[in-house]
Amino acid sequence: MDIKRYLQAHLTKDLQKKMVFLGGPRQCGKTTLAEHILRDFPYHADKKGLYLNWDDDDHRQRILKREWSDNDELVFFDELHKFHRWKNWIKGTYDTTRAKHRFLVTGSARLDTYKRGGDSLLGRYHYWRLHPLTLAESIKGISQGDYFKRLMTVGGFPEPFLDNNESESKRWRKERIERVIKDDIRDLEQLHNISALGLFLDALRRRVGGQIVFSNIEVDLQVSQKTLKRWLAIFENMYLVFAVRPFTKKLPRAIQKPPKVYFFDNADVMGDESQRFENLVATHLLKKIHFLEDSTGDSYELRYVRDKEGREVDFLILREDKPYMLIEAKLTDSTPHRALQYYAEKLTPNYAIQIVAYLKHPFNKGKLSVQSPFDELSKPLTL
Repeated sequence: MDIKRYLQAHLTKDLQKKMVFLGGPRQCGKTTLAEHILRDFPYHADKKGLYLNWDDDDHRQRILKREWSDNDELVFFDELHKFHRWKNWIKGTYDTTRAKHRFLVTGSARLDTYKRGGDSLLGRYHYWRLHPLTLAESIKGISQGDYFKRLMTVGGFPEPFLDNNESESKRWRKERIERVIKDDIRDLEQLHNISALGLFLDALRRRVGGQIVFSNIEVDLQVSQKTLKRWLAIFENMYLVFAVRPFTKKLPRAIQKPPKVYFFDNADVMGDESQRFENLVATHLLKKIHFLEDSTGDSYELRYVRDKEGREVDFLILREDKPYMLIEAKLTDSTPHRALQYYAEKLTPNYAIQIVAYLKHPFNKGKLSVQSPFDELSKPLTL
């Protein structure tokens, strides 16, 4: 099935003026999206596009030697971040050939993090982040109910989502995680204890929605807290997980709490259905704010809220450092969450929403809105 992803028009537009860097999890559809852009790009007469992959031996040599023709108007470099001097190399290439070529660069690591090299690329590129499929991207022939079921069982990565086979999706997921840990991370980080790294990832998979207490995991794995925190940062850089940290401003009774960790692949969660649904809501919210940041330049953050009395709300979206939207995820409970009501009064966000996975009828109560995932999460990626 040929799916037109939500970023295609935006990337095509940006390529008219600057380079475009596209980051995102391995196998979330970056290469397919870039190939669609190569195919549909509004080329000048007699011009065309060129695909080069750093992982291919022949392509790698062509990249290093800059072997492409003047007719290759759009050049797509896949996995270029694995080249240790890629930042300086692409800067020099862009500065000397920008009159003839446009460049699209993709990578399965955060391209804004791995800045190995000297001169800054500031002002030369736009950076976008591609996420797996969510309810905000409809697909012809798949109903909302079936879409939601697939996200909850096989996850939103295109291949297992479209196959819709739970057994095959488990095999796919195992192979993907192994490739990220054994290949991608080793390409970018000097790590030796790879087996413990995998155990740490499994520990995170079982703790989705809960606070990550590094001292407990330290005892279980016999790995220092400092190392565990570094490993978590690596997982974030590789788009395996994302950490949601506590919000403390304007809350005198708030306390510094450990982060919560969620997975880009909803099916990575090793927990019950409520944990998987909370993870699903987290992925939808992060996709929304990444899109808004990348398209508008505004600043957004995803946090959670908890104070010393134990009042907690799952998510808070900050817009330009101000509370914008409070979100509580519930599997079946439609009774307005007390902490959500409390923080709606305390923080005065624009919206306070309780998203209930299996809700019969949406309703409002005071400042709160109780919605189903189809009402709230299928909205376009705007605020």
